[in-house]
Amino acid sequence: MQNFVFDKLKFLTAGMPLRTGKGSYPKAFEILEDMNLDGMELEFVHGVRMSDENSEFTARMHCDKNFVITAHAPFYINLNSIEPEKVDASVQRIIETGITAAAAGAFSITFHAAYYHGQDKEKVFNQVKSKVEKIVEILKQEKVNVWVRPETTGKGTQWGDLDEIIKLSKEVENVLPCIDFSHLHARFAGIYNTYDEFCEIFEKLGKELGQYAINNFHGHLAGIDYGAKGEKKHLILEESDMNYKDLLKVMKEFNVKGALVCESPNIEDDAKLLKDYYCSL
Repeated sequence: MQNFVFDKLKFLTAGMPLRTGKGSYPKAFEILEDMNLDGMELEFVHGVRMSDENSEFTARMHCDKNFVITAHAPFYINLNSIEPEKVDASVQRIIETGITAAAAGAFSITFHAAYYHGQDKEKVFNQVKSKVEKIVEILKQEKVNVWVRPETTGKGTQWGDLDEIIKLSKEVENVLPCIDFSHLHARFAGIYNTYDEFCEIFEKLGKELGQYAINNFHGHLAGIDYGAKGEKKHLILEESDMNYKDLLKVMKEFNVKGALVCESPNIEDDAKLLKDYYCSL
C-alpha cells in the first residue's frame, strides 16, 4: 500500500457544496477554494457514476492544488444479505467505487458494510471479513491504491460498531476504520459525546492499530437526530447535541491527520464552522 502523507487534519464536504447548485465540478472546487476548505467526498450513494472528464478534473485538483478526495460507496450495500446475488452486487459496487475513486485522486473509500439480520455477531463478522478480503484482493490485482474503510454505523441492526471495525482492520490488509462520530453517538443513544469518550476512541485506535491509523484518518461528522433504536437523520451541527467542540479539541491534542468529512444538511457551512473552530484552538 502506497503511503499517503498528511501534515494535518483536512476538512471536506460530503459531495459538492450546496452553493454549486446545478453547476459542475470546476464550480464546486472554486467554491471549496473560496471557502478555504480542503476537499470533497465523492458521493456515489445512488450508483458509481463519474464521467472521464470529471474524474480527470478532480484528479488534477488533487495533484495541482492538494485537495483531498475520498469517496462513499452506494447506500444499497449489504455484505450479509440472505440473497447471494445481493452480496455479489454489493462486492461489485465497492470495487467499482474503489476503481473510480482512485482514478479521481481519492486516498480512501468508505461504505456501510452489512446488517446483522438477527444472526450471531461472530458469524456476521466472518461473512463481512471474507467479502472485504475479496474486495481488497481484486483492487490489489487492479493496482488500485485506496484504503478500504467500513464505516461505524448508526443503528444497532447494522454491523459496524467501533470494536468490529477495528478488529477487521487488524485482520485484513489495506483496511482501516472510517469513524463516523455522529453514528457512534446515535447508535448508543447519546454516549460517545464527551471529551473523555472522544479520547477513548483515539486511544483505542492508537493502541489497537498504531499511530498510522491516526496519521491516515478518515472520519465523518454532522449533527444527528436519534432515538432508542439509533440514528434518525442528520442535522445542522448547531441544531443538535453533537459536542463537536470537544471532539475537535481531542483531535487537535491527538494530532489527528487526514480527512474529516462534514455530512450536515448545510455541508459547506458546517465544514467551515468545524475548520474555523479547529484552527482557533
